[in-house]
Amino acid sequence: MNGLDWAVLIGYFAVMVAIGVWSHKRVDNVSDFFTAGGRMPWWLSGISHHMSGYSAVMFTGYAGIAYTYGVTSFVTWSFPIALGIAIGSRLFAPRINRLRSRLHVASPLEYLKNRYDLRTQQALAWSGILLKIVDVGAKWAAIATLLSVFTGVSLNQGILVTGAVTAVYCTIGGLWADALTELGQFVIQLLAGIAMFVAVVLELGDHGGFLGAWDQPELKGHGEPLVGPYGTVFLLAFLFIKLFEYNGGMLNQAQRYMATRDAREAARSARLSAVLWLVWPLVLFFPMWMSPLLVESQKADGSDSYALMTEQLLPHGLLGLVIVGFFSHTMAMCSSDANAIAAVFTRDVAPVLSARARAWGERSGLVAARVTTVVFLGLSMAVATQVDSPTFQDIITVVIKWVAGLMGPIAIPMMLGLLRPFRRSGPTAALVSWGMGLVAFWLVNYPVHWAVEGGVPLEYQVSIPLAVSLVLYVVVGFVKPEDTEERLAIIERVNSDGGGEAVAVPAPAGEVAGAPVKD
Repeated sequence: MNGLDWAVLIGYFAVMVAIGVWSHKRVDNVSDFFTAGGRMPWWLSGISHHMSGYSAVMFTGYAGIAYTYGVTSFVTWSFPIALGIAIGSRLFAPRINRLRSRLHVASPLEYLKNRYDLRTQQALAWSGILLKIVDVGAKWAAIATLLSVFTGVSLNQGILVTGAVTAVYCTIGGLWADALTELGQFVIQLLAGIAMFVAVVLELGDHGGFLGAWDQPELKGHGEPLVGPYGTVFLLAFLFIKLFEYNGGMLNQAQRYMATRDAREAARSARLSAVLWLVWPLVLFFPMWMSPLLVESQKADGSDSYALMTEQLLPHGLLGLVIVGFFSHTMAMCSSDANAIAAVFTRDVAPVLSARARAWGERSGLVAARVTTVVFLGLSMAVATQVDSPTFQDIITVVIKWVAGLMGPIAIPMMLGLLRPFRRSGPTAALVSWGMGLVAFWLVNYPVHWAVEGGVPLEYQVSIPLAVSLVLYVVVGFVKPEDTEERLAIIERVNSDGGGEAVAVPAPAGEVAGAPVKD
């Protein structure tokens, strides 16, 4: 990097902070901070939903997969995400929006106290918070790894810089700041991705051209859709996981659905995100597929290949723009996660821990939300410094195995609790499926993995916990139905846009639900 690249990077950080300051004017209460007051346009929500699913892991971990295996990086990652979101646009997006518009909640987990009970809500809230700290820690480590390649700064310095800038804009501006910065980040990503795509296509003239390059020996097998550990079982497992994860199971995407005006706009938002996930990653991945022709990775997993290729092919200025693109991915996801977890803590956890929290007004609740956001970012940054430790192993291990494997037990009760076919499943089913799903993750990934020669294949490591949770949630609900009138009323409210009978609005955890509210 030279002075021009640094100017682009510093300018980007300044714009992000400025957007946060401007968004501060639109945040008057907790609802504005966490759900944009239900006033976000569907197209902005869709772009924000799309951007909040990325991170620099794509340019490190998935770049390594693309470098090693080729197009399977798209077939087993962004394609199942696109398909899962498309399905969720009908199945989950409208119902999650009604959590805000009809039950008037500000956290994706807030309705669980009435749908199940307080114990279930707290179990899912605490496990979701802890998982997100690890998840976001991996994202900070990924962007810091890229920053170290380009600038030579240490991992910890890179984590501090990106985390501090993100903390400023998402803390003062809330979800509005997240969405507006993600819109700007999408534009930057568009310019940077096209610049990199064109640079690689021009370079391929010496390697047989756009189509002939695939016949080069360095790319042998790179055109196969399913290779190595990423086979059919992995694809099906990943589709199943992403159906829940990217439709609200990881909380931040649920907020995008909640932020739109109504259920119809939430569905449109999801469809836009699905189209973007289907089309745009092809442009981003193509340079990665060609990378074995152009660079030689210095790391065994190929995770530095995209960064090396960027340095080699792009002139200064454009190099800075692509680096900004790396930051935009990670900051988009991490800021959205921070906002989601702040919502869960201030609305679901803090009122249970403190009587003072149950008495928060609009101003004190907003202050608590901002403080919680900063604390979450700080904890995730601390975890990021340990990502390469023996416990976490490496970035891609954390993201694929830990997050995908542990997300299911949390998402199953949250997501399926919205649907009428699962109305018989109550708190017993939710807690059993959650607890045994976590146990299944530990067994498969550690005792069983160590005992099996060659270890348990990755697709089973990540899919078995979710499958266990799903089966137990259904079976226990059938054996011990707990479909009370109050729980059925909650389900009906999120499954229809009509009037219907009033239902008690779920209050923050620890409070008594308020009086019935009419539409």
